[in-house]
Amino acid sequence: MAKVAILGLGTVGSGVAEVLTKNASSISRRAGEEVTVKYILGRHDYPESPFRDLVVQDFSIIENDPEVTVVAECIGGTGAARDYTLRALKAGKSVVTSNKEVVAEYGDEFLAIAREKNLNYLYEASVGGGIPIIRPLGSCLAANEISEIYGILNGTTNYILTKMIKEGLSFDTALAEAQEKGYAEADPTADVEGHDACRKICILASLSFGRHIYPRSVPTTGITGVTAADVALAEAAGMKIKLLGRAIRQEDGKVVAYVSPHLLPEDHQLAGVEDVFNGIVVCGDAIGDVMFYGRGAGKLPTASAVSADIIDAVKHKDRRQNMDWAPGGDEVVGDYSLLPMKWYIRTSERDVRIGTVFGDVETVTAQEASGDRAVFTGLLTRKELEQRLAGFEAKTCLPVLE
Repeated sequence: MAKVAILGLGTVGSGVAEVLTKNASSISRRAGEEVTVKYILGRHDYPESPFRDLVVQDFSIIENDPEVTVVAECIGGTGAARDYTLRALKAGKSVVTSNKEVVAEYGDEFLAIAREKNLNYLYEASVGGGIPIIRPLGSCLAANEISEIYGILNGTTNYILTKMIKEGLSFDTALAEAQEKGYAEADPTADVEGHDACRKICILASLSFGRHIYPRSVPTTGITGVTAADVALAEAAGMKIKLLGRAIRQEDGKVVAYVSPHLLPEDHQLAGVEDVFNGIVVCGDAIGDVMFYGRGAGKLPTASAVSADIIDAVKHKDRRQNMDWAPGGDEVVGDYSLLPMKWYIRTSERDVRIGTVFGDVETVTAQEASGDRAVFTGLLTRKELEQRLAGFEAKTCLPVLE
């Protein structure tokens, strides 16, 4: 019998307990032995919870119990989550997690300890909620040299942008609706400023390219600067605006990763990913482009991914799953400002001024844009673009992905 401890009884933790209990028979069959929850670490007694009898408030009880072989970290953040993860691994327990922040910051550290102790550190639920993406990258697509991975990695911002595009809502109104429906937190900073997507692209890039890409190395722009005028001009050009996390391996082996709103043609495979759904594209030399699609968050989708990792940790307790990467460093990271891209610029400048700065380029207008127009450039690096924009009024400047 395999005994599991769950850290946290919030949305994800309670969902994991529910899935492991409700599907106990099939989970035990797939794991090769019975899987039961022995402890749930919580800050309170939770008298209303059906799992209240399993709650403990002292992690050392879990840490020092040799019967517990797998710990599911569902706390969030990097404080207690990092401490408990380190202690669990050093105590000889495999760890699974849904916590993208701690994986993005310290994944290489945890993976090194797991290697040393022949344990598993698994993190499928840290990216894409219930979308299987981590395991396919580490197994099904392992024969490929991956050149690029990118996608819509945050359901909250995708919901907001969908509302702005389809219903003409302002950013503030769409955000308020997302909060009312529970898609956005009371403090939505991590979502709307792109930090959540940044952490997720760091994890995907680290696994895809084999070296840790730290969030501090990833230029990140959220969606707070996207306006109704931008949405209208994009539509007039046959495009949609989506927040993407993107990581590209360059010819010299360095990885350029960044997060930004992008304009996509309406026929792009990610343009139709709407509401709280996520879409992730992996570009491999053998397989070509592969897209993963589904709900990127939510209690039960995320709990499903955590529970699958628990099954793997139990089933493979005597051998490791190879989901590793090595530590990163400045020598791994390419310069985002030197990446050639096409650009969308919203401006109120007239044609003669645009022609002087950019030459013969495409411009688009829209009645809803209040006199502004869109300029679509050819390939320019960010550094080249900034040089051209010196003294030029650019109200919005976003990359275009074709």
